[in-house]
Amino acid sequence: MLKQKVIIRDLSWLSFNSRVLQEAADETVPLRERIKFLGIFSNNQDEFFRVRVATLKRMIEMGQAGNMHLEVSPETILREIQEKVVTQQKEFDRIWNEILKELKKEKIFLINETQLNKAQQQYITDYFNDEIRSNIVPLMIESIQAFPILSDKSIYLACKMSAKNNSIPQRYALVSVPARRLNRFVILPSKPNEHTLILMEDVIRFCLPYIFSYFGYDVFSSHIIKVTRDAEIDIDNDIETSVIQKLEKALKNRKKGKPVRFIFDKDIDASLLTYLIKRMGLSGKDNLIPGGRIHNFKDFINFPEAVFKQKSTRKKPFLHPLLKNVNRVTDVILQRDVLLSFPYHSFDSLTDLLREAAIDPDVKSIKITFYRLASRSKIINALTNAVRNGKAVTAVIELRARFDEEANLEWKEELEEAGVKVLIGVPDLKVHAKICLIKKIVKGRTVHYGFVGTCNLNEQTAKIYGDHCLLTSDRFIMADVNRIFHYLEQPKTRINFLKACKTLLVSPVNLRRQLIQLIDREIKTATSKKTAAITLKLNSLSDEILINKLYDAARAGVEINMVIRGIFCMLTENKKFKIPVHAISIIDEYLEHARVMIFYNGGKEKVFISSADWMVRNLDHRVEVACPIFEKDIQEELKDILRIQLSDNIKARKLDNDLDNQYINPRNKKKVRSQVDTYNYLYRKLST
Repeated sequence: MLKQKVIIRDLSWLSFNSRVLQEAADETVPLRERIKFLGIFSNNQDEFFRVRVATLKRMIEMGQAGNMHLEVSPETILREIQEKVVTQQKEFDRIWNEILKELKKEKIFLINETQLNKAQQQYITDYFNDEIRSNIVPLMIESIQAFPILSDKSIYLACKMSAKNNSIPQRYALVSVPARRLNRFVILPSKPNEHTLILMEDVIRFCLPYIFSYFGYDVFSSHIIKVTRDAEIDIDNDIETSVIQKLEKALKNRKKGKPVRFIFDKDIDASLLTYLIKRMGLSGKDNLIPGGRIHNFKDFINFPEAVFKQKSTRKKPFLHPLLKNVNRVTDVILQRDVLLSFPYHSFDSLTDLLREAAIDPDVKSIKITFYRLASRSKIINALTNAVRNGKAVTAVIELRARFDEEANLEWKEELEEAGVKVLIGVPDLKVHAKICLIKKIVKGRTVHYGFVGTCNLNEQTAKIYGDHCLLTSDRFIMADVNRIFHYLEQPKTRINFLKACKTLLVSPVNLRRQLIQLIDREIKTATSKKTAAITLKLNSLSDEILINKLYDAARAGVEINMVIRGIFCMLTENKKFKIPVHAISIIDEYLEHARVMIFYNGGKEKVFISSADWMVRNLDHRVEVACPIFEKDIQEELKDILRIQLSDNIKARKLDNDLDNQYINPRNKKKVRSQVDTYNYLYRKLST
């Protein structure tokens, strides 16, 4: 197969983060939401450096690209990343300055330590002594032989101390800002109808004379610095060490990972900056990025809502119409399939299904997979109570869910203590499938029911993530779910159970192959001058084999429509495409997380929901599931939702070859904001 040109994956990801930044810049977005989008942008960028940039640097050190599926050399990609990040930072700073002006109009003031009145000075002095002082220990870095390892989850005040009369030599110190233990925003005494806030680091700045009173200094300057470290985890092949021990060791090593980015206040003292760069062993190749006064902007996701007159207008989720006014979710599922669409439908229906199973005397076992869970998980509560009620419960926890590893280790311990049989995934494969199997005895025979979804079982993110979950007792679907659990229980010897799946498309055994066959069928139909179409909704599309297949389809005359939230490596503009490819990305109040695939199939459409994106890792290195939708009314509902999304002309951006992120222009058309219209579409069904 002739290799086609694709968009560089990492630049495509940065383009996605630019779309997040666009939301922060949009004056029609409520002010607090704009601040939140700046926080999301910052958090996204941190993860990008911790994972992608760190991996590219590893490739350079190894002198090869390995199996990274890189489009060009790592050095070239890193140079382009650096240029793009600097440009984005300038735009970020511009937006933040505009937001500060808007905050002042709302009589909300974010001040620093130089702007305090006497009452506020006394307030933060008391606050510092009561809350902060015991949480900080300055690092006198010139006295430390081995420079301390700075956490990449923290920010530090780099301090320079001197005396007005030059009687003592100047010194440098670092103070870690304890924003992970205390609220970073301190609300100060204010005038009536005004709100004044100060950041914790500025409280510390004000109190530097108290902190360093021991040394006799009377002149202080301080600036925020931040280090981002390599967060990739290497699990070695030492067969003498358990997976748990390896992971715990790797998590400790992550905290000491190599710096991949060093951000500093552009106004920092030049001699202090030079000293820090030298002591940390950094160079010009280590993404040294000058920034503004504030770093770790991800904390601004939690900017205090209480100070705003306009509160969140986010609508509450509602029960699915088939589950309204019913005693038990289980009774409905045993009769017909139900598709939950979050965050519009209530996540409670899913937890109710598990709670019912936990107390149902006829339920014998529950098997379920986990990737990311809520901090106070109702799902876990239901499962532990199921064990107490005598059910056999098996939970497959993916310990390598990036940045949730520690939380999942803790969940493993809690579940095991309760008597749950915990499986910790598959060697060399992440378990990303979202499946559940419940076995129940009904009139002397065993019935299987449960769910297959695109969503994490996390009731917190279900309020803001757009996802689908099929509750079903379909015997063909559940037979395959049962086969997958047989495999997960003994992956070394039971690969044939995965290969035996007849209804579900499962990676790594057949999902890629089946997708290629489905695309080829559309190509064949288009070549015969008949209607052929593919509609995709994914988080990411970067797999070159499937991209090439889509190129073939577009050249053959297949109509291709796509909604892609994040990474998108396909070039959509090509004169050889018989029908222009329509690809958009929607960034709005909710995070579009669902994966849906529709193939026209000669008019007998094949509709799937899936846990898998079209990426190499999902198709070849994870256990993933794509589930067919059989019931016609659910097929139509998914198609309607996708039609609404593809019609979006408020929050949709065109995905073109130049990564311009141009909004779809409504012109004289009816304005469509898909997340609002999807809510209204599903809500109307309550009364039909």
